[in-house]
Amino acid sequence: MSADWRPAATRRTLEARAAMLARARAFFAARGVLEVDTPILGAGGTTDPQIESLATRVRGIDAPLYLATSPEFAMKRLLAAGSGAIYQIGKVFRDEETGRWHNPEFTMIEWYRPGLTDAALMSEVEALVGDLLAPHRAIRAALRLTYAEALERHAGVDCASAGVADLRHAVAAHGIVCETALDRDATLDLLMGLVVGPRLGRDAPCFVTDYPASQASLARLRPGDPSVAARFELYLDGIELANGFHELSDAREQRARFESDLRTRRERGQPLPAIDRRLLDALAAGLPDCAGVALGFDRLVALAIGADALGDALAFPIDRA
Repeated sequence: MSADWRPAATRRTLEARAAMLARARAFFAARGVLEVDTPILGAGGTTDPQIESLATRVRGIDAPLYLATSPEFAMKRLLAAGSGAIYQIGKVFRDEETGRWHNPEFTMIEWYRPGLTDAALMSEVEALVGDLLAPHRAIRAALRLTYAEALERHAGVDCASAGVADLRHAVAAHGIVCETALDRDATLDLLMGLVVGPRLGRDAPCFVTDYPASQASLARLRPGDPSVAARFELYLDGIELANGFHELSDAREQRARFESDLRTRRERGQPLPAIDRRLLDALAAGLPDCAGVALGFDRLVALAIGADALGDALAFPIDRA
């Protein structure tokens, strides 16, 4: 008889997860942030070329429905309807390879703060992470590096001037074998994922800020410097934990970005998910000025308990589902 019916996580880990979830809810309750619950299935998928949605069919509905890669679109509809500050803790799904720090199904904490900028939200992210980790380990005050500074310091790349050939040379110089002809942003992602990211947050949590405008995703461009986006990511122990934005509220600009994503997907031969028209309608109706962030809860649990892989923080990772 196989033993893979047994959970991967120990009882002690399950207790740590439960305690951290309780602390997270207490953290938001103390700040007057409302917990919400939005659908896992939706009519629109993510257009981001770096993320793949999982789709399914429901009897009586002609078009496919997509499992949420993030609750972002639905939460922004709540914000546009006047919800005020909100957060959600729930399962999200991404069609990606399983690995040391990846599982197709994982738990995300996502929240939105009307009236805050991305810089102000970073301070709250730091406070939450510190609070959740406090029973397990102490962490120092977070560092902040721009994307360009991080690439320069850890990959030897001048992000502003480097062309695709320069970036490919940097990839090879760091011992990475890539046989696919990647475009500039994909090559930057490769360097960030395999060279830069693993070196960040080793002594203290590290926020990477001011991503290139071409990687703005759902963030607005930085006022006064449209070459960069008001976007940040948080790293700890070389692991990416969070991704946040000063949120884009312009429906026309968001539609243009979705359509640009789809053109990139078409060129790469990737699936073409439906654009979430209800999100665009919500933006057109009026999204309040706000910042939002998504944090990978399972990764944080793994770092709290000293696990060296995500699966140890899950009751049943995908190979035991």
